[in-house]
Amino acid sequence: MTGNESDSKPATATAPTDSAWRRWFGSPHAVKPGLLHRAYAIPSILIGLLFTLGPMCVIVAFSFMSRPDMGGGVKFQFATDAYEKLLFRHDFFGNRFFDTRYLEVFGTSLWQALLTTAVCVALAFPIALWMSMKSAKVQQILVLLVTIPFWTNLLVRTYAWMLILNENGPINWAASLLGIGKQQLLYTSFASVIGLIYTFLPFAILPMYSALSGFDFRLVEAAYDLGAHKLTVMRRVILRAAMPGVMSGVALCFIPAFGSYVQPVLLGGGRVLMVGNLIAS
Repeated sequence: MTGNESDSKPATATAPTDSAWRRWFGSPHAVKPGLLHRAYAIPSILIGLLFTLGPMCVIVAFSFMSRPDMGGGVKFQFATDAYEKLLFRHDFFGNRFFDTRYLEVFGTSLWQALLTTAVCVALAFPIALWMSMKSAKVQQILVLLVTIPFWTNLLVRTYAWMLILNENGPINWAASLLGIGKQQLLYTSFASVIGLIYTFLPFAILPMYSALSGFDFRLVEAAYDLGAHKLTVMRRVILRAAMPGVMSGVALCFIPAFGSYVQPVLLGGGRVLMVGNLIAS
């Protein structure tokens, strides 16, 4: 290489400093044509944090403040009275006892949310797998059918379940024809769980279908050719590909089911006390 060629070679760029800004928003690769730098996402990120974490921070801060002597609101004075009332109660003589009533409500909410999530995931996975194996046009129709319940208000759908589960509903009518007799289905924990499963089943189907819709089923054929059994293919190929959708379905079912209010009130008749009912009361 001649001296002129070495002089014409561009100089090496100075290594960037390892700042917090570059770690969060920098990129080791050049921005492709037509794409924006990730720094343009900062306003959206800030707005998202404001409207998601902001209210939670306010609630947590208020929980450590004191109640005024009269009226509502809080006094800007540190106190742990709210957490003491959550776990302890005082008798007429001022003695303090451990109180399990609120913990029992949390336990009921946790049990119903876990049961709802387990049933929804168990039902949603084969439905999503079956949907993903259809043609593109049929998949569009099936997704439309899954989302049809969202076209109707939740209260209307819950009232429909009240008509189905009541004493003169179709389930008890069929039970009477079979000689089983009428059963008390409405205003029970069973009715509350049925309402929760019906409400959150689409939230489990859609993310699983989204994860499986682009799955290459030739991998299943290859696994069979290599001697894998059906359960092995399901566990190590299909389920592994659907795992992001399964985890999303679990989160979308468990978190809102834990704090549900409508189903325990209308279908449980107020006999099933969950966190949402406790907050409202």
